[in-house]
Amino acid sequence: MSSATTDPSTQLRYGLDDVPRPWYAALGLGLQHVLTAFGATIAVPLILVPALGLDAGETAVLLSAVFICAGIATVLQVTIGTRLPIVQGMSFAFLGPFFAIAAAHEGATAMQVIAGAIIAGAVIQMLVGYGGLMGLLQRFITPITIGPVIALIGLSLFGAAADNSSGNWWLALLTVALVFLFALVLAPRLRFFALFPILLAVVVAYLVALALSTTGVFAAGSESHVGFAGLGEAPWFRGLAVGEGGLLLPWGAPVFELGFIIAVLAAYLASTIESFGDYHAISRIAGQGDPSPRQINRGIGAEGIGCAITGLLGGFAATSYSENIGLVGLTRVASRVVVIVGAVALVALGLVSKVGAVIATVPVPIIGGIYLALFGLIAAVGLSNLQRADMNSQRNLMIVGFVLFMGLVVPNYFAGLPDDWTLLGIDWLTSLATAIGSSGIAVAALLGLLLDNLIPGSARERGVGTYATDR
Repeated sequence: MSSATTDPSTQLRYGLDDVPRPWYAALGLGLQHVLTAFGATIAVPLILVPALGLDAGETAVLLSAVFICAGIATVLQVTIGTRLPIVQGMSFAFLGPFFAIAAAHEGATAMQVIAGAIIAGAVIQMLVGYGGLMGLLQRFITPITIGPVIALIGLSLFGAAADNSSGNWWLALLTVALVFLFALVLAPRLRFFALFPILLAVVVAYLVALALSTTGVFAAGSESHVGFAGLGEAPWFRGLAVGEGGLLLPWGAPVFELGFIIAVLAAYLASTIESFGDYHAISRIAGQGDPSPRQINRGIGAEGIGCAITGLLGGFAATSYSENIGLVGLTRVASRVVVIVGAVALVALGLVSKVGAVIATVPVPIIGGIYLALFGLIAAVGLSNLQRADMNSQRNLMIVGFVLFMGLVVPNYFAGLPDDWTLLGIDWLTSLATAIGSSGIAVAALLGLLLDNLIPGSARERGVGTYATDR
């Protein structure tokens, strides 16, 4: 059961320091994290592969690197970072600058430039974290600021949920129905369903899709079809050599180009702000109040280390995964051991290619259904922060409403700008503005900080002092 240090109001099944018994319970809970992160983990590389011009072999190397990097970054975050149950994975915030690199270079050369930009940005992120800057910012952040940011972390993912579900809505909605059935209807009666709602939902939906694929209802080549044609072609193990195709520097030595480094730094800013919100969300879900400045600094510093390793291993920059925070909230399992088990499984996916190939047969609409079930929960956790401020205050209502609305409006505006748009004709300033303006999370964070700290309001009205600072 939950540890003594866990806030009993959260009714956690396993607290931070608890170890699920027997061992296969921890394994199953860890695999739920892998399944939840799987779609987003492979989405970034698969989106970029066509632009990068990678062939099938290079794509396999990239996917392998992505899993290994996610696993290593997760272990770092859970052990020397915030020490909260946060899964790390590839960030969508970096797609813009990575597409820009792909437009200027191709293949392995593009990946060398990406690696150089990731490593340079990771050094800055480590300096920001371990230099104490992020922790200092916390004194200016109240529930009025952080609530809308966390809410937009969930709401901004609606596109990913819709895109993954659109191939077969009824299969996606079947998955959602199974999650609700297992997590909310059967869980109060049987502990087994309470611990494994996502895993069980994926397995049941997968078996349905497999049966319909076998009978020909789901045609081969459709997003709903379960096919095993590619399993025989996948190698069993990833090569551990250094250099081309190997584990370390698979694309060759990193290449550092200043213009792309600046563009990637803007993406790091958006990613860091998102992680800041994620730390608050997972800390509250885990019954730990809010993270201290020291925790936040360690977390951002650890993300920097994880990104630097990612650059060396040939993957993409890592950040906290909101979908897995939703999983912790749904299952009420906040054990660090469970997340570490999931991280080891991610590394195994990268090293044992056959395992990854099998998981890759899970139809996309099933992953979309998991997103539909979890992303709204993240938004709700964000809005729950507002209970700590006075939401009868006209000041707070105006700020929160405006911040939430602009977090949706501004990215929509930037998405409609022409490709040749510039800000004052300055390339690095244009890249910075685009990276921030394209992220609703970054827009909400900056507007919230500005308005909440400039517009007069009492400490009680703003919820000042409600964040823990003693850990």
